[in-house]
Amino acid sequence: MSNPDATHSAQQSIRSFRNDPADFLPEALGGFIASHPDATWYEQGFIARTTPLRTDAGKPAVAVVSGGGSGHEPMHAAFVGEGMLAAAVPGLVFSSPNAIQITEATRWADQGAGVLHVVKNYTGDVMNFKVARQSLADVETAVVLVDDDVATDQGEDSDGPGRRGTGATIIVEKVAGAAAQRGDDLAQVTDIAQWVADNSRSMAVALAPGHLPTTGRDTFDLPAGKMEVGVGIHGERGVDRVDVEPADAVVTRLLDGIDATAGEYICLVNGLGGTTPLELSLIFGSALRQLEQRGITVRRAMVGTFVTSMNMAGVSLTLTRSTDEVIELLDAPTEAPGWPRVLGGQDGAGIQFQPAVMEFADDLGASTEENAWLSAFVERVQRSFDDLTELDRLAGDGDFGHNMDAAFGGVNLPLHGTDSEVLQTLAHRLFIRAGGTSGAVLGTLFRELSTAMDGADSSTSGLSTGLRNACDAITELGGAQEGDNTLMDALLPAARAANDADAQDLTFGELLKVCHEAAAKGARDTREMIAKKGRASYLGTASQGVVDPGAILVSWIFGGNGKVADFNS
Repeated sequence: MSNPDATHSAQQSIRSFRNDPADFLPEALGGFIASHPDATWYEQGFIARTTPLRTDAGKPAVAVVSGGGSGHEPMHAAFVGEGMLAAAVPGLVFSSPNAIQITEATRWADQGAGVLHVVKNYTGDVMNFKVARQSLADVETAVVLVDDDVATDQGEDSDGPGRRGTGATIIVEKVAGAAAQRGDDLAQVTDIAQWVADNSRSMAVALAPGHLPTTGRDTFDLPAGKMEVGVGIHGERGVDRVDVEPADAVVTRLLDGIDATAGEYICLVNGLGGTTPLELSLIFGSALRQLEQRGITVRRAMVGTFVTSMNMAGVSLTLTRSTDEVIELLDAPTEAPGWPRVLGGQDGAGIQFQPAVMEFADDLGASTEENAWLSAFVERVQRSFDDLTELDRLAGDGDFGHNMDAAFGGVNLPLHGTDSEVLQTLAHRLFIRAGGTSGAVLGTLFRELSTAMDGADSSTSGLSTGLRNACDAITELGGAQEGDNTLMDALLPAARAANDADAQDLTFGELLKVCHEAAAKGARDTREMIAKKGRASYLGTASQGVVDPGAILVSWIFGGNGKVADFNS
C-alpha cells in the first residue's frame, strides 16, 4: 500500500518544472531546438547547424564539434552556429554522450576539411570521443583537451585524471570556430584552440547545490552558512567546505587558486545556474579590483551564465591569457545565440572598475542646533531595518527595510538643524536614496512637513498643517485611502488627531504624543486588512495578519520605542 505522506513529501521536494522525468531531456531539447534559429535535431543523437559549413571565402570549413552531458546549458547547444560550433552532442544529464552519437555527428559535420573535437577533461567524455575518432578512419580528425579547473590539479606527477574541463571550454570553442570560419586548416585550428586551452585556468565555488529535474534531488548536501569550494559542473561537491565569506574574500580565494602571473587576460565570470546577474557583476567588479593589484590587465570580459551545473547557486572564474590573435578571434562575429553580442573591453586599454555610487549634496549636520525630535525618529528606524524588511517580506516584496537603510542608514546622530531644515534633508534622502514606492511616498510626506514647518507661526500649527497637506499630496500621488492597508492608515489618524488638538493649546511634545497614539492604533489595525494599494495588494488575502511596515514607520515619526514586535501584541 502506498504511503500518501511519502508521496506528498516527494512532491514537495521537486523544485524543477517537468512532466514525466523520463521525458525531461527529449522534451527540453526539443523546445530548445524549436527556439534556435540555426539548429536541427538528428535522430542519431546530435544537434547541428542548418546553414552550410563554409569559410568566409566560401570554401568547405573545418568543422568544430563539441559535446558533453546535458545540464550545462547554454553550453554546448546554444553555441552551435556560424563562427562557432558545427554540431553539439548532448548526453544524458551530467553524463557523457556515447561514442555512436559522436561518430554520427562527426561524419555529418565533415566537409572534407576535417573535424576538430573540443573535449572537456572528464573521463566519460575523453573515452567516448576517443572511441568515436578510432572508428572514423575515413575522416580527418583532431582533438583539443580542455583541462582548466585548478581545483582538481594534482600535479604533473599524479596518476589521477587531472584538471577537469569547465568554463574555459566556451572560449576554446569560440576561438576554434572563428579560426575555422576565417579559413584555417585543421592543424592551424587545433593549434590555436589548444594554446587557448593550455593557457586557461578556472575555479568555482557554490553557496547551494544544483537540483536535478530527473530525480528531484540535490546534487549534494550543504549545511546552512557553508560554501563549497572547488565544485565541478557535473554537480560534484567541492574539494573544501568553509564558512560563507564576503564576495571579496571569495574572489581572493578563486584568484589564489588560479594563481595567474602578471600579463593580459580574458576574464570570464560565469554563473553556475542559480546565481543572479547582479551577483555575477558584483563578483566581476571585485575581480577587476584584485586583478589590477596583481598586475593583471583584463582585455576582454564575459559576465553571465554560460556553463551551468543545472541551477547550482555558484560562480566560476576563468582567466585565459590573451594575444592579439586570440582577441581578434574572440571578437569575430558569430551567429551562435548563446555567445554575447559584444564583449567587455577595448583594444589598447584594460577594463577599469569604479563603483556606481550616487552622489548628492547632504546638509545634515550643517547647523549647530540639535534636533532631538527627528534624531529620535531616525534612531528608531535605524534599529529596525531587518524587522521592517521581514514584515515586508511576509506581505510585500521584501524591500522596505532595505530602502529605509539606504535613506537613513548613513545618517550620523544626533541631527542638527531646525525642524524644517532636517525634514527637507530627510525628504531629499528618501527621494534619492530609497527609491521605489516608499521613497516617493515618504519623501512627499517629509517634504510637505518641511514646507509647512517653514512658514508656520508655531511648531504645533506647522505639524498639523503639514500632516493635512501630506495626506492630500500622497492620496493624489497614489490614490491610497484609509483602509487600503498602507501607511495612510497611520498618517490619516495622526492628521485628524493633530487637527482636533490644534485648538487645545498643546505643547509640541504633547501634540507628538497625541499623534503617536492615533498613528500607532492605525498601524495595528492594518494587521486585519487586505491590501488594496501598494505591492502587497498583489497578494490579496495573503497580506492579512501582517502589520504594514510603512504605517509603523509613520507612527515612529511622533514617538514610540522603535520595536516592531509591539505592533503584533
